[in-house]
Amino acid sequence: MKRVQAGVLDVAYLELGPPDGPPAVLLHGFPYDVHACTAAARLLAEAGVRCLVPYLRGYGPTRFRDGATPRSGEQAALGADLLAFLDALAIERAVLAGYDWGGRAACVVSALWPDRSAGLVSCGVGYNIQNLPAAGRPAAPEAEQRLWYQYYLHSERGRAGLAENRDAFCHLLWHLWSPSWGFGAATFAETARSFDNPDFVDVVVHSYRHRFGLVPSDPALVDIEARLAGQPVIPVPAIVLLGADDGVTPPPATDTDARRFGGPYRREIVAGVGHNVPQEAPAAFAGAVRALL
Repeated sequence: MKRVQAGVLDVAYLELGPPDGPPAVLLHGFPYDVHACTAAARLLAEAGVRCLVPYLRGYGPTRFRDGATPRSGEQAALGADLLAFLDALAIERAVLAGYDWGGRAACVVSALWPDRSAGLVSCGVGYNIQNLPAAGRPAAPEAEQRLWYQYYLHSERGRAGLAENRDAFCHLLWHLWSPSWGFGAATFAETARSFDNPDFVDVVVHSYRHRFGLVPSDPALVDIEARLAGQPVIPVPAIVLLGADDGVTPPPATDTDARRFGGPYRREIVAGVGHNVPQEAPAAFAGAVRALL
C-alpha cells in the first residue's frame, strides 16, 4: 500500500511490477475496490508492467484532504481524480483500464486528455461517458428494472438504507450483476471493508442523483461536465470487454458504441463473466492491457 496527495484526495493505491516498466492504471467500480484488479495486476507485473491500482474517492483508505470539498461522485470528479493521480506520480502516459466507475474515469481522461492515455480498456460499458442532457429519457422497461438501486438512492430512505445495510446492499448487487460468478464470503468480506470509508455513502448517493440531474455538480467541475455533455469521441486505441452474463448492463447484440471511438477499436464479449470483468476474468483483462502497451 502506498499513498500520494493527488488533487483533492489523499489517494491510497497498490503498486506492482517494476518501477521502470510501462505504466498501466487499473480502476475498480461500484461497489468494489482494488481487490477486483489485483489478480490481473499480478499477471501484468510478471510481464514487466508497472501497475497502479488506486482506491477511488469514497473507498477504502483514500480520503479527501479538505472537509469542505463536496463529496461528489459525478463523472467529472472521477476523471479529474485520475488526471490528478497521473500528475502526482509524474506519469505522462499510461494505459487506462477499468470498469463501472473506474471505466468511466478512464473514458473521461481518454476523451478529454488523450495525450495522457496510451490506450483504453473499458469493461461493462464501452463508451462510459454519461449523456447527462438526455438523462430524463426513459429506457426500455427491462433496463429500467435493472436500475432499481439508482432510483432507490434518489430518496432519503435509500440513503439511510445504504448507510445502515451497506454490506448487504452491495452483496446483493454482486449477486445480481454477476450471477455466474461463484464468489465466496471471504472474497466479498475482503472488499466490504472499503465500504466503511466515511465518505462512501455521500459519494455514492451523489453519483446516482447527479446522473439524473437531481443534484448540482461540484462548482470546481462544471467546466469538465460541460465538455462531457458534448459526448466527445475517444481518439485513443481502445479495447472493450463485455461480460456475457452481466446482470446490470447486458451486452447489446449490436455495437452501438463503435462510432464513439476514433482510434483502433476492438469489442469482445467474454463468455461466463458478469459485471466485474477484471476479477472474474483477470487473464482477459490483463491481456487487453498488454495488447495496448
